[in-house]
Amino acid sequence: MAVIVISGTGTEIGKTVVTATLAAVARTQGRTVAVLKPAQTGLAPGEPGDADEVVRLAGDGVTGVELARFPEPLAPATAARRAGLPPVRPHDVATAAARLATEYDLVLVEGAGGLLVRFDDEGATLADAARLLDAPVLVVTPAALGTLNATALTAEALRARGIELLGVVIGSWPSAPGLAERCNVIDLPEAAAGAPLLGAVPEGAGALAPAEFRTRATTWLAAPLGGTWQP
Repeated sequence: MAVIVISGTGTEIGKTVVTATLAAVARTQGRTVAVLKPAQTGLAPGEPGDADEVVRLAGDGVTGVELARFPEPLAPATAARRAGLPPVRPHDVATAAARLATEYDLVLVEGAGGLLVRFDDEGATLADAARLLDAPVLVVTPAALGTLNATALTAEALRARGIELLGVVIGSWPSAPGLAERCNVIDLPEAAAGAPLLGAVPEGAGALAPAEFRTRATTWLAAPLGGTWQP
């Protein structure tokens, strides 16, 4: 698959580190990778964003592309409106990703927050961009209590729009998982309407030195994503 859209069930749950893991594993296979961040919020010009972090962790052969940046840490539509800047449109995302797919073996499109966070005041979302691209969506979810409901809602939204749910990856697996986390490993595929659990990235992975991150990345993803992880 040339394009994968990475969404989450919410914000601050590990999407960027999961995206970096996907990129690092693809690089071990000799594939070139582009990471597209349609809307970066909460950062001033010149500050490193999510795409820069993916490049830092995943290394050479990965290119980061950002379509728009808004200074306040808000949903993209709100941040664009308050900044007086034009919003990102799904067509912009699809056009940029399709162009990158002609130049790179793999294009990873990392959303902001959850699947239905608004890009503009007309209500366009990352799901609209995925549908234009006819690209599968990989959902990043937490490990803890509450994840089953959020995952089920995201899966239902994708199914209603005719978008393929590629699978689910846990964005931050605790070093000492409790009962809820251990049970969720079993129950997440059912919550995701039968889509597989395709990995679990350990908490703190983004703080690893890039060389160690790249070495360990394949152990965090399942075989369909090029890794060796098993539940």
